[in-house]
Amino acid sequence: MSARLLPSVLRLASRRKTPAFAPSRHAVRAYSSEVSQPPPLLTKLKGDLKTAMKTKDAARLSVLRAVLAATLNASKTSAPIKTDVQLVSLLRRTVRSSEEAVAGFRSAGRQDLVDSEEAQIQVLEEYIAGSGVQTLGEAELREAARPIVDSLASQGQNEKTLQGAVMKELLASNGPLAGKQFDKGQLGQVVQTLLKERQS
Repeated sequence: MSARLLPSVLRLASRRKTPAFAPSRHAVRAYSSEVSQPPPLLTKLKGDLKTAMKTKDAARLSVLRAVLAATLNASKTSAPIKTDVQLVSLLRRTVRSSEEAVAGFRSAGRQDLVDSEEAQIQVLEEYIAGSGVQTLGEAELREAARPIVDSLASQGQNEKTLQGAVMKELLASNGPLAGKQFDKGQLGQVVQTLLKERQS
């Protein structure tokens, strides 16, 4: 039966001049206007990947492939990398991972792997330094955190949960650090220091 039905289905499909669902011109226009350009730094990384392949720069090639793969994976999630700030944050996380790897390789006596990781760290730091993204230092972090520490502490916030509450305020999407580049580990240390200063 299915064999007899197939020709009729094909004839029906050939007669249909328009698709079952045709997006309106307004929908197409809206979609095309929302296509965003990639971050400038990401464009540079892609260009440098081609150069590294030609020059056989092993350390740079390894770094660029890893970073671009991570960027591609992020694009498939709810938090894609759309700005240089986000990309630099990824580079910094990669540096921290490499630094941890260096410590492990050094304790294992693998100097060859230590040298390899340190070469990659140098490449990463080169891109971070040349990104144009300004990173907040300790003084700026203290300036941002102090008012929140003082405010929450004066409201009688429990000391055990005070640090978490301060960090939550600081890292909020509309908080004082929104859209700025900084080291979260350093921020945590700054908050701890400010809390200890209040207790002394």
